[in-house]
Amino acid sequence: MFEVQTIQRAGGNLAMNSNRILVVEDEAEIRQLIVLHLKRQGYEVHEVGNGEEAVRALSERDYQLVVLDWMLPGMSGLEITRWIRSREDFNVTPILMVTAKVEPEHIAAGLDAGADDYLPKPFDTLVLMARVNALMRRHQWLGQQNQEVMPSSVITVGALELRPDEYEITLDGVKMDLTKSEYKLMECLMGNQGKVLSRESLIKEIQGDGVNVVGRTVDTHVFGLRKKLGVHSEMIETIRGIGYRVKYQS
Repeated sequence: MFEVQTIQRAGGNLAMNSNRILVVEDEAEIRQLIVLHLKRQGYEVHEVGNGEEAVRALSERDYQLVVLDWMLPGMSGLEITRWIRSREDFNVTPILMVTAKVEPEHIAAGLDAGADDYLPKPFDTLVLMARVNALMRRHQWLGQQNQEVMPSSVITVGALELRPDEYEITLDGVKMDLTKSEYKLMECLMGNQGKVLSRESLIKEIQGDGVNVVGRTVDTHVFGLRKKLGVHSEMIETIRGIGYRVKYQS
């Protein structure tokens, strides 16, 4: 069993960089291809070839994104993802999982472990960069939201505005008439703007407190939400065989 050793970060020695990416890939050709295209886009890139090196790198420096292979020597990408999400100091770092495991149950397992998005192998480099750029934008947007002083923790996504303290969501300034399940589902999706959420994770998030959601009822609720969103219905994106996400709105 691979043992994760926690390495303390050296205080005061971390140079902040809003464009630093860690690439974790054991196949040298694929790793070099990813690194090449990231650097062409102006990103600062650190590359490693196994899980132990990834843990060490993450413990020593700040990264704004991790591009992570699933099948790695020693420690799998799934284990690294769970380790990242267990850490208070950088558990919000976006993770793009690159995987040859393309069955829905594998992708769902990666997302449920904490990955923000996935990219099947073999991949197109244009798609790779689109996924990377989208996750970087989302990370920057979340950082800005956290810095702003918003007395009622208002979440704004395009024409939607969620006010948790008032338990309401408005669309173009008009309060939406939502069931309790629809509200909880929309709250979860808006709070994770740009992130793919599997049906299983959505059920876990919105279950309880008078809300009972099982199986494909998530799809039924999404159908109802899209009808109520009208011309804005496309902001809820279906990820075939996996679940849903609210598209990033700049």
